[in-house]
Amino acid sequence: MARYRDAVCRMCRREGMKLFLKGSRCTTDKCSFARRAYVPGQHGKMRSKMRSKLTEYALQLREKQKVRRIYGILEKQFKNYFRRASRAKGITGDVLLQLLERRLDSVIFNLGLALSRTQARQIINHGHVRVNGRKVDLPSYLVKAGDEIKLVGKESFTNFINQVREICKERSIPLWLELIANKLEGKIIRLPVRDDIGMPIKESLIIELYSK
Repeated sequence: MARYRDAVCRMCRREGMKLFLKGSRCTTDKCSFARRAYVPGQHGKMRSKMRSKLTEYALQLREKQKVRRIYGILEKQFKNYFRRASRAKGITGDVLLQLLERRLDSVIFNLGLALSRTQARQIINHGHVRVNGRKVDLPSYLVKAGDEIKLVGKESFTNFINQVREICKERSIPLWLELIANKLEGKIIRLPVRDDIGMPIKESLIIELYSK
């Protein structure tokens, strides 16, 4: 499957905000966005000054790209999520974000069992995740209310995840998730709602973009 292989710090600089794509590095002085808070490229500083002059379409496109990059999905996947959200009951923007949050890689990340969604996908692809006792190796798997998540592996893997948990201990866990203390397990208490998503996302711009 195709995936982005270039430097991810360029994404944060291009969107003008931290997307937290590299885990703990994003909170240190090594963060590229902290050192160079302007768009990448030879004329990056000049282009950053022109952000306020973006057209309506450009603003909509940038918002869509930002959300894609936060969740690490490709254009075709994102369109499929939008089509599914537009056919579902409820507000399309809220349903779209709910679908993205329900992805298994996002759940592992939000539980504090991975430093980033990229690392969460690697953990899933390597077969370390069980959902309701069954092995699931698809990062795009959509969890449901009541699902139980468990990470399994050899002692070295368990030690590694415990180190990750120590790093992530100050990260708040969304109210729709529950991390079982002293275990590499979590539970989906309920489906997420719009207020559970802390990232600054203007989903209305994405709806306007795809409605043209």
